[in-house]
Amino acid sequence: MDSTQQISKELQNIIDQVMTVITTYGLDVLGAVTILIIGWIAAGWSKRATASALSRIKIVDAMLTSFFSSMVQYAVLAFAVVAMLDRFGVETTSFVAVIGAAGLAIGFALQGTLSNVAAGVMMLLFRPYKVGDFIEGAGMSGTVKALSLFTTEMATGDNIHIFIPNAKLWGDCIRNFSHNPKRRVDLLIGIGYGDDIDQATDIIKRLSAQDERIHTDPEPFVEVSGLGDSSVDLVVRVWTDTPNYWPVKFALTKAIKQTFDKEGVSFPFPQRDVHIHQA
Repeated sequence: MDSTQQISKELQNIIDQVMTVITTYGLDVLGAVTILIIGWIAAGWSKRATASALSRIKIVDAMLTSFFSSMVQYAVLAFAVVAMLDRFGVETTSFVAVIGAAGLAIGFALQGTLSNVAAGVMMLLFRPYKVGDFIEGAGMSGTVKALSLFTTEMATGDNIHIFIPNAKLWGDCIRNFSHNPKRRVDLLIGIGYGDDIDQATDIIKRLSAQDERIHTDPEPFVEVSGLGDSSVDLVVRVWTDTPNYWPVKFALTKAIKQTFDKEGVSFPFPQRDVHIHQA
């Protein structure tokens, strides 16, 4: 009977201790769980609200929408965790300071990567180019295949796949050959000094009018640009839709050569006059 009373007494002590812990910390645990649940719900709602708001802004890319909405979600969760720790009496000021110091150290370690992310965000916002554009920048040129927060993927004219860090492109001059709907085709045609300039000019204008891809507004421009060592140089400027730039350039050059040959307009070779003086 004494042993039974002893066991009963020990169980009662354990129950009393458990009740004391529950009484002392139960509300804190319940409050912490409640804070986490509310924080989780608020984080999800904030992410959806941010994504919905950004999706209405035309200049904001879908990738940026996902990036910023995720950042808002993590920020709300971080506040929820800090509030939970504060519920247990943890010194949150020191905790936030440690997180800030760790973030600063990580930022220094990943400054190259973070600069690419910053450049990617800026390019997704300002859109100096888009997928499918032919661009030149950072010493490279090619067709843009993909744009992410870190890199831009391009294919060169001979179909070599290249990756360029966004920071390099953003810090360089970017030439976008596909941005405008139409482009000007420039040719420099040399004719002989003995040829008829007006005849050559009329031929080029006639050939330009025959090509439906060449615009009439602005109208084709053909004028003498200079007198070279061996030729009279004619500058030819015609406008066409951007996708037709190279086909028009190649076709017009070929047509000028063939028509000049038929109508007796010469393409002079470089030459020198040599004068021999006898002693």
